[in-house]
Amino acid sequence: MRTRAVRILILDDDPETGEVYRFILHKEGYDVDVATSPQIGLELLDKHQFNILILDLIMPGMSGIEVLERIREKDKDLAIVVVTGYPSVETAVASLKGGVNDYIEKPIDQQKLLETCRKIVEEKGLLRSPESSLLVSVGARLRASRKQSDLTLKQVARRTGLSVSLLSQIERAESAASVASLYKIAAALKIDLQGLFKGF
Repeated sequence: MRTRAVRILILDDDPETGEVYRFILHKEGYDVDVATSPQIGLELLDKHQFNILILDLIMPGMSGIEVLERIREKDKDLAIVVVTGYPSVETAVASLKGGVNDYIEKPIDQQKLLETCRKIVEEKGLLRSPESSLLVSVGARLRASRKQSDLTLKQVARRTGLSVSLLSQIERAESAASVASLYKIAAALKIDLQGLFKGF
């Protein structure tokens, strides 16, 4: 279940290519904008919040590498996928230095584009359900409290009667703990049970 739309900007000077990407991504539920010049693309990035940028490297007026450098001066976190019909060692190295998430050769395979976006979305946790977000938050708070108390999972397991495996799964948000288990863990760590759910 998606909690919010993931917003993607496609920056490619070929309007037809941009529209093809838009169609493919829109079908997957992404909110997609297309810019056909570096100037328009940079203006949109200044005015709106995007999660992913799909950036063509060869454009008139300003190269994709220049655009990448301009973006990274202001935004280190934006996920960027570089696409090019003219791959080279130089542009690949420059792209990596600019912290791009992927470097794809044109013509882009539809599945490759979708897989790349899905991977970014997953890595950045952009589409977590409320339940998934709660598990991640509770797990992170428990782990932080345990480390602050300088306790190992084994020590917490001894204090709670719960298995090390279950405790590890709860901390990594791989398993939903029962209220009874959470009560035992909170008591062992001397933390407020209600504090674990703060913000939800």
